[in-house]
Amino acid sequence: MAYKRFALLQGNEACVEGAIAAGMRFYSGYPITPSTEIAENSAVRLPQVGGKFIQMEDEIGGIAAAIGASVAGVKAMTATSGPGFSLKQENIGYAAMAEIPLVVVDVQRSGPSTGLPTSPSQGDVMQTRWGTHGDHPIIVVSPSSVQETYNLTVRAFNLSEKYHTPVILMMDEIVGHLREGVELIPAEELEIVNREWWPERERARHPYRMEPGQLVPKMTPFGGGVGYNITGLSHDGEGFPTNSNEKTAELMNRLFDKINKNLDDIVTYEEQNLDDAEIAVVTFGGAARSVMGAIDKARSMGMKVGMFRPITVWPFPEEQVRALAKKVKHILVVEHNNGQLVLEVERLAGGSCPVSLLGRMDGSVIKPDEIVEKLKEVSK
Repeated sequence: MAYKRFALLQGNEACVEGAIAAGMRFYSGYPITPSTEIAENSAVRLPQVGGKFIQMEDEIGGIAAAIGASVAGVKAMTATSGPGFSLKQENIGYAAMAEIPLVVVDVQRSGPSTGLPTSPSQGDVMQTRWGTHGDHPIIVVSPSSVQETYNLTVRAFNLSEKYHTPVILMMDEIVGHLREGVELIPAEELEIVNREWWPERERARHPYRMEPGQLVPKMTPFGGGVGYNITGLSHDGEGFPTNSNEKTAELMNRLFDKINKNLDDIVTYEEQNLDDAEIAVVTFGGAARSVMGAIDKARSMGMKVGMFRPITVWPFPEEQVRALAKKVKHILVVEHNNGQLVLEVERLAGGSCPVSLLGRMDGSVIKPDEIVEKLKEVSK
């Protein structure tokens, strides 16, 4: 039975509901803590809406089957955590190169290796960007609440369908296992993006052949009566492998251009209390919840503190962080790792203001009072 419009859900459960609202009708994966509830709920909910769920033999099979379903024209998702995300990397690169829409959920947990499977972490930030080999474009979004998980899952599917690229929903254990009230906005009230393909049969045989100004292919689903070639090798406009340096450069530049020329559409972020802020806290995902509590307490103590939260983590909101660094006296980055996002912030600040880190990698949560103490330290 479907949920009512308002429900008390875990972040993992809200992810499944958002995916179904966006049109997901295929899920393949392998259960792994702390993302297992996504597989469990997909197994229950997909048959109710005419979709298919399959538990594969391993993590590689999980993403491979989802790619196959997407090529056949079905909106597909897979989810994982920790070691499973590492195993999916090669196929993430394949989907990026072959331009196959796909949503991959990574509910981060403490690591490396099997680490602390049930404990919070945000240690996959750089892996979501650079985990697969070679230069490649990627879109990564990160929610900080259960409601935002629902909304961002819909957005992840829309971005994937619009730009024909894998999109990673980078959650963490905090949000994945958090329970909050959620409005399950019906699909008919949401903006839902569906992929385009060429209606002309002959044109549909060449989806990678771009028209002037076109950056995104229009790919007819396999099984639709139109045959064409898909490969993870560098390929020409006909979809066949090529060793041409010129054609490879054209392909790779287009893969990046379809993302970089649409940053205004892709990059989103949240700002709080930055109008008069002297210290800006940059954070994301589950860590933002402690930051918001810390900012309230710090302001009650007379400290001028605000928050900048990338919702789209990759591509990173570079222009906004550069401007922020020129406006404030200090930036504090709060993240549940040993310092990953802080590297981007330091690069973009470029010496305009000092950048400090409050990180953690022991599987525990950074508390608001600890952030307040760090704010006192950096404000001296």
